[in-house]
Order: sequence, then structure tokens, then C-alpha cells
Amino acid sequence: MSAPLLLWVILLRWASGGGFLRGGRTWQHCTDLRPLDVLSEVAPARGVRVFQARGLRGLQLSASRPRALAFPASRLFIHCDRFPEEFSIIVTLRVLGIPAKSNEYIFTLMAEESPGVLVGLRYTPDKLHFLFWSQERAGGWQSRVTFPNVSLADSRWHTLVLAVSGQSFSLTVDCSSPKDVVVETPFPASLSVRRANFYLGNRQRRKGVFTGLLRQLVLLPGADATPQICTTMNFKVATLSVPTILQDVPAKPASNGVLKYPYETDTKVTLGSRPRCTKQEKAQFWFNASRRGLYLCNGSTWVSMLEVKHRLDYVEEYQNLVTNSETMGIEVFTIPKVGLFAATANRVSPPGSAIYKWTDGKFVPYQNIPTYQAQSWKYFTIGKKIFLAVANFEQNERGQEFSVIYKWSHRKAKFVTYQRITTHSARDWEAFVIEGEAFLAVVNHREGNNHNIDSVIYRWNPRTGLFEANQTIATSGAYDWEFFTIGPYSFLAVANTFNGTSTKIYSHIYIWLSGSFQLFQSILTFGAADWEVLRIGDRVFLAVANSHSYDSGMPAPSNFYAINSSIYELNITAQMFVKFQDLLTYSALDWEFFSVGDDSFLVVANSFDGFTFSVNSIIYRWQGYEGFVAAHHLPTIGCRDWEVFHTADGSYLLYSSAREPLSKVLKLKTT
Repeated sequence: MSAPLLLWVILLRWASGGGFLRGGRTWQHCTDLRPLDVLSEVAPARGVRVFQARGLRGLQLSASRPRALAFPASRLFIHCDRFPEEFSIIVTLRVLGIPAKSNEYIFTLMAEESPGVLVGLRYTPDKLHFLFWSQERAGGWQSRVTFPNVSLADSRWHTLVLAVSGQSFSLTVDCSSPKDVVVETPFPASLSVRRANFYLGNRQRRKGVFTGLLRQLVLLPGADATPQICTTMNFKVATLSVPTILQDVPAKPASNGVLKYPYETDTKVTLGSRPRCTKQEKAQFWFNASRRGLYLCNGSTWVSMLEVKHRLDYVEEYQNLVTNSETMGIEVFTIPKVGLFAATANRVSPPGSAIYKWTDGKFVPYQNIPTYQAQSWKYFTIGKKIFLAVANFEQNERGQEFSVIYKWSHRKAKFVTYQRITTHSARDWEAFVIEGEAFLAVVNHREGNNHNIDSVIYRWNPRTGLFEANQTIATSGAYDWEFFTIGPYSFLAVANTFNGTSTKIYSHIYIWLSGSFQLFQSILTFGAADWEVLRIGDRVFLAVANSHSYDSGMPAPSNFYAINSSIYELNITAQMFVKFQDLLTYSALDWEFFSVGDDSFLVVANSFDGFTFSVNSIIYRWQGYEGFVAAHHLPTIGCRDWEVFHTADGSYLLYSSAREPLSKVLKLKTT
């Protein structure tokens, strides 16, 4: 079956709510095949309080009365006393934060007078654990399935979907790419729940009691709930079933006609300058009058709860950033507990490229790194490791041609050389994660005069701690990779620029299937230099930056560089991206998508109009059915790359110039 046809089948199943649970076993229905609202069985009840946070209500469970938050399993399993063999668990929760090395239970199912957990779900600061009792051996034993890198303690609402079928366990967080785990011990085909009880937020003990807010806890027998959940625009609060007390309808008026709400509030609101936020101020509010924003203290930082929606008014020059030489690309990133940085990929070596740190509202020089006509940087993390990869276009002084991955040294507080990888006129790096594995893809532009060469995808080997070649993909003078996901599926688009005779060539979109990238769609482009994925509501777009039109076998056009760049939209029915809009650009080299308030914007890097490098780059505003409409014209010189970033003082655009050693920071002024 071809890759597009196969994608068509699986996308239709995804869009129509079809499940992906595996296995051909049957299960005698001990309950109806409908969502079973576990949370409604204890709400309202003693030991349960209703609080509202970030516009949604949730239940706070009492640590002093764990047994009051229990009910017999027979309430749910009405036809027999066995737990479903295949099922999904859907949880919507809000976690303020828990200490390191601590565990909190979301729920457990336990037999009477037994300390063992038949089925349970608990989490640590960065992991989620699913527990079940396996009876394949005499006496049975506790099994645990762990999902790493699941961070929930950010004071925001999150929706989890755990799908279980035999040896396969799949976790989806906020409708992102699923984390799939296959274990040796399958979930039991016949797990008895006779004389068993559900415990909400605990395991019959005060230790490990859930301290956050629960809004939804649903058991869905016989199906993967992901397709049903991942259809709404607000994935983090998608619901199958929510207790009545938590729904948006207020309680009925009392006899005196006064409307009473069933949730509590015990808060203090502070006005004025930014107060401290410690454990003593946890759950207290601060109103910032200057920004018209309401913030909640989570015990360490102020979390935005409500802000006036800003609208982009105009753009002003904020900082002239003097660089080592002309800058081919920039990367803005934040190192936790260290600060905000910008890395510039500079053309001339020495002195090479530079890293700048945001200090007192400006970028200041922080570290120089030797590079060789650097084209771009890519920041990424693997676990707690922090990396920065540079794409070098030329050989070093010894005639060696390689690009370099640098690792952040906490002790030295700078990046140090970690791994060298042989490349061929590298233009770009792209880092991404699929099914829990880390990958790094390099774009090789040419080898000598040959532009039709392989670009390489590397896979992280956790045993050796190095990237190793995993797959090669044929490219033609390629400039850029763009990785993106749609539902549970992963895509990688390459911008092919020149095949040796023409820029009018196909760029390709690949889909991850059966452990490798396979061709999904080819799109005719003209010197493509960049792909940018855009998400507006539940719509997905791809924008290509076309740089110039040249064909050695065709008459020369009046202007090689005044050419349409195009925006494509995913059409599931048509099984492809279809053209949505053309925009006239001038040797476009980059797109950058960003939002201000509820508005979406797309800025293009126009570099050359055929006569001069002093060309306006343009910010386009999303206007719905009109598409993108020009909103702001920005004077730029040889513009090569755009980056958007945010600080406590506002939002900014940073552009690099490939024609002069000067990049500029622009501030987005809002109303």
C-alpha cells in the first residue's frame, strides 16, 4: 500500500473516531460500552471541595479522609466482576507542583483487606506510572508501566488519555503525539474486581494523596478514546463526562432568589508592584494594573490567570545588534534558571559565530564559537542535557568539513564541543522526538558541484550518548527541514532549492511509517528556502518561501526574484496539502509565524528584489476567509531569518542580515 493511501486510511479512522486498540481478543461486557464517570461517584461528598481555577472547576480531595473518597467497583461493573481487557482512562487535572521524588495517586482500584493495587494511576514530577496486578504467576505480582518526560506540575489544566490493550500502552497528553510503550507483561485478560473498591486520589493512605484539582476521571471500556477527545480546539480541557457539580451551569437559586455557586474561594488579591511568591503566598492572587492581568502564586512563581487581550498596533526598532559578520541565521532559546539567549550564525571565520544573552532588556555578547560560514543553529534538549548544533557550510583550516553539536556545561556556564558530524555544505538542522526517541536531521546542500546528494537523519543512542546515522533521504540543493505533527502522526518537509540546472523542482513531505520516513506528497517549488507550519484553530497550514525562478533551459524571466511564495492547507478528504494562497515575495528566505493576543501573523524575510537588497519585509495578519493580508512593512537589508521571542516586558522580533554585520531587534507595540 502506498504511503499516501495508507495515511488516508489511518487519518480517516482518526477523524471519524475509530480506535487504534490492537488485538483480536473478545471481552464479555461487564459494563455498558459508554464513558463511565468515576469522579461523579464521589461528587458531591464529604472530603470533597469544589474550586475554580483558570475558568474551570475541579475537585480538591481531602487528605484527612481517604476512605471517604471510595466506592465499590460493583457500581460500575454491573454485569460481572471483571475489569475490561481493553479500555481507555481519561483524566483532566491541574497540578500546582509536588516535591521531587514524591508520588501522588490519581486513583486506585484495590481489593478489600489487601494492600495491593489492582489498577492505579500515579505521577511524579516528570513521570506517569500505570499500575496493575498481574495474575499470570502464582499469587500474582504488581506490574508498572512508566511514561517518562510527562511534566504536569505547571498549574495548568491537562487532559491525559491512557489507552490499554494487551502488551500495548499508549499515553496522549493534550492531544500531542502519543507515547507508546510495549511491555513483556500484558494487562490481564480476566482481572477480578470482586469485593474491590475505587479510591479517588489515594491508595487507602494519607501518604501520596492527590493535592491538585480533578475535573474528569472517566473509564471507557473497549476503545481508544483519543479520537473522541482530540476533536475540540481546546485539547487541554476536552471532556467525555464531567460531574454535574463541575459543569458551567450554576446551582439552582435558593428560596430568596440569590444565585449561589457550589465552589469555594478563599483568596487574597494583592495590588501594586510585583509581590513575592513563596509557599506562604501559594493560591493568592496579584493584580498587575499596568498590564491589566491577574496572576496566581503556585508557591514559587506567578502564573497568568487572566490578561487583557492585546492587539498589535505597530512595530518599532528596539536594538541594533552588532554581529561578528553577516548573519545567515539566528536561534533564540531559553536555558532554564540561566536566561534567554540568541545564537547568530555568522559568515566569516575567524572570529566565527556568537551567542548573546538577554541582560537588562538587551542582548549582550556572551560567548564566541569558531564556525565556518555557519548557516544556522538548532537548540534542543534530551532529558536534562542541553545542546546547540551549528550547520557549517565550508571546510575548516585543515580542510575538514563537519558540523558540530555543542553541549551546555553547567559548571562552565557555556557551550562546549560534544560531537562532530561530517556534513556537506550543511544548511540546517532539525531536532525532533518520535515515540520517545530523539532525532536530529541535517540538510546537506551540495558536495562540490553536485547538488543532488543525500541528507541524513540521525538517531540518539542513549547507550553511547551519541547521534548515529539512521536514514538518508535524497535532496537537491536543500535548504531547510521542517518537522511537525498532526494528531498522532509525524511529518518532515524538505525545501529543495536547486538540482544543478533549475530551481523549479519538487520539494517533498515525508510521513513516519513503520520506523522510517516515507514519501507522502511532492509540491512544485521555486528555489524553496524554508517551510513553516502554521496552526490556526483546528486548521493546519504549510508556508513555503520561494527564493528565485531559474531554469538553464528556459528563457530568463523579467525578474528572477519577484515570485509568489505559497501557503498550503491540509485537506484530509483530499489526502494532501492543497494550495490556499499565493503571496508576492522578493527572494523570500524565511517565514516566521506568531500570535499577539487572539491574532495570528506571518512575517516574510524578503532579501532581494532584483535590484537592491534594501527591501521591505512584510508582516501579514490572518483575516479569516481573506487569508493573510499585509499589515506592516518593515525596512530590512538582505533579510535572511526571523525569530520571535517574549520576555516579561513584551514581545519582540529579531531579524538577521546576510548583507551587513548588523541584526535588529524590533518590539511589537500593542494596544
